[in-house]
Amino acid sequence: MGNLKIKASVFINYLLFGIMLNSVGTVILQVQRYYGVTESSASILEAFKDITIAVVSFLVASFITRIGYKKSMQIGLTAVAIACFLVPSVKTFIAIKLLFAVTGASFALTKISVFGSIGLITKGEKEHISFMNFLESFFMVGILMGYFIFSYFIDDADASSGRWFHIYYFIGGLYLLALLLLSSAPLNESEARPAELLKAEQSFSDMLKLLILPLVVSFVICAFLYVLIEQSIMSWLPTFNNKVLHLPSSFSVLMAGIMAASTAIGRFLAGIILKKISWHITLTTCLIAAACLVLIALPLAKAESSHQIKVWADVPFSAYIFPLIGFFLAPVYPAVNSVILAALPKEKHGAMSGLIVVFSALGGSLGSLITGYIFQHYGGQTAFYFSLVPLTLLTIALFIFKRTRSAASFYKENNASK
Repeated sequence: MGNLKIKASVFINYLLFGIMLNSVGTVILQVQRYYGVTESSASILEAFKDITIAVVSFLVASFITRIGYKKSMQIGLTAVAIACFLVPSVKTFIAIKLLFAVTGASFALTKISVFGSIGLITKGEKEHISFMNFLESFFMVGILMGYFIFSYFIDDADASSGRWFHIYYFIGGLYLLALLLLSSAPLNESEARPAELLKAEQSFSDMLKLLILPLVVSFVICAFLYVLIEQSIMSWLPTFNNKVLHLPSSFSVLMAGIMAASTAIGRFLAGIILKKISWHITLTTCLIAAACLVLIALPLAKAESSHQIKVWADVPFSAYIFPLIGFFLAPVYPAVNSVILAALPKEKHGAMSGLIVVFSALGGSLGSLITGYIFQHYGGQTAFYFSLVPLTLLTIALFIFKRTRSAASFYKENNASK
């Protein structure tokens, strides 16, 4: 019963951060309308979120087990709730930047804690991979919910309307409810604590030593490239819908929700499929399918971009097709995260989770900035064709990761037999 309650809390926490973190795509569109900023200026919001995630993860990951996973999550939920209640009163671009910075810092604490906790509440590699996929699917459900919630508060007719700020009162309340549930959920963290209490400098050094391992190096390349792809598409999909396909703002946000929905479905199914089929075969097949979808959907979008959109019946077919890329990208991130964590001792999970968050954040920030720059100077079509480059690199990186994972397992088994 204790594990059931903490699992429910972890799922809800992830869902709420899905709403907040990936609202950046919607907010990028809204700040262009509300404040009149350029695409390049709006793209900085991704950096405020992701760089903060990277910095906080890098600083706290090595000793988060001493703070405690549960306590770290409580701090994160409280900070975001406070920020959400303050933003509607200020309504400045700086306040929005600070909101994403606070959310990023809080997510760093939460994600490291969640990833570290999974090993404590699951048994075996297969259950670990399955749980990770279900967890990440809840994150995507949160993203999907965010699109519906934000679109309800967007005023298509009046770009200067501040009505969309009111959503933060509602989200802040949800974070407080999540905090109450977490506070009542027991979590035994004794296995995650090192046998002897290390100094902060030694803990930090141990985290950096993980980067010497070929398995970890090949993994962080995969994580970096995946998030670069996902965020470059997801953060700019509402703007693509609005400026390339000419959908109204509220329509643009809702249609972007298709990617979140398809990703959630993909991860739910992956949680089942990966119990029976090799993770490398599954992920490679998915990446090839994602690249094919880009090559099919974008030419179709170009052909339909001149259509005027006034009602739902006018929405072009391509607006439904391209976001389905989320279905094929879905299994990659949770699967590789689970593989690397399952390969390490539980006391190393906190430090490894920190590295996961750091390189994921760097990938997301760089992806959004590159896409924003290409979007402004070369157009939305070119910006989304760019995704083919990291998709190709990720396919190669996954092969290298599989080889190093197999080599590490072989070395471990041989040493154990001696």
